[in-house]
Amino acid sequence: MSFDALKKNRSKSLDKLNSQLEKISSKGYSDPNEGKFWKPQRDKAGNGFAIIRFLPSPNGEEMPFVRIWDHGFQGPGGWYIENSLTTINQDDPVSEYNSKLWNSGVDADKDQARKQKRRLKYTANIYVVKDSANPENEGKVFLYQFGKKIFDKLNDLMNPQFEDEDPVNPFDLWEGANFRLKIRQFEGYPNYDKSEFDAPSALSDDDAELERIYNQEHSLQELIDPKNFKSYAELKAKLYRVLALGDHEAMPTATAEDDDEFDLSNMGNAQEAAPAPQPKAAPAPSSNFSMDDDDDDDLSIFKELANG
Repeated sequence: MSFDALKKNRSKSLDKLNSQLEKISSKGYSDPNEGKFWKPQRDKAGNGFAIIRFLPSPNGEEMPFVRIWDHGFQGPGGWYIENSLTTINQDDPVSEYNSKLWNSGVDADKDQARKQKRRLKYTANIYVVKDSANPENEGKVFLYQFGKKIFDKLNDLMNPQFEDEDPVNPFDLWEGANFRLKIRQFEGYPNYDKSEFDAPSALSDDDAELERIYNQEHSLQELIDPKNFKSYAELKAKLYRVLALGDHEAMPTATAEDDDEFDLSNMGNAQEAAPAPQPKAAPAPSSNFSMDDDDDDDLSIFKELANG
């Protein structure tokens, strides 16, 4: 834009900026990845409701979900919001630096490592059955990113605890179950405890319709393709910039797996069970920088602001 055009259109700049900020701040805002991702919209009180159906593995892929580790924290130099290379079994500079902090023996360093811990998120294909806040999404297939709370509900359905309950495959088109996603604001964070599965039922009685839905699924393995991750050097440079580390702050020689030798996420809590294995993703370690709750809903807002 030329200087003359900038001066002429300056009255419209604030309106345009506010429009973009409103879009970013909306709880219904989806990842700007060709509209593939769906997020439930929450009202001003932080509550939300939708009915979705988890879909089977995409054609040619073995698992109906993928696991991705990421880091999200703020330092003197801004926000660090990036996927971790440990997702694809590679060394990651944040995991290495956290190992250095934890092993220093200094309490303040351990506190910083906790704040910078890895977080675990899952992504699966879903079919939106009901979305009153955005009815245009109904009947469509999206990718949906979720955390441990919802994954635990999936796992509980597949592996019931009581003998009078039959295991159900929630990803099955014919014998799966609709999922009632219920979100409420609790102590400043979205809470999913009241979410539940309906009784098992076919998504549709028409196999032609089921095939149409199945053929609309998005690739999950594409999400964990190494080409879609930043390089170690790029992540290290960003980490140094965000934490304002000088060149004298040498990175430790420990490997990315070293942060699995101590448990930061479950201090004082029972160790969480490792999720089912999946191809091309790092196996779930026995102790790690894992996310304890679905607390990443607002992270997308920070990511947009950080990358804006």
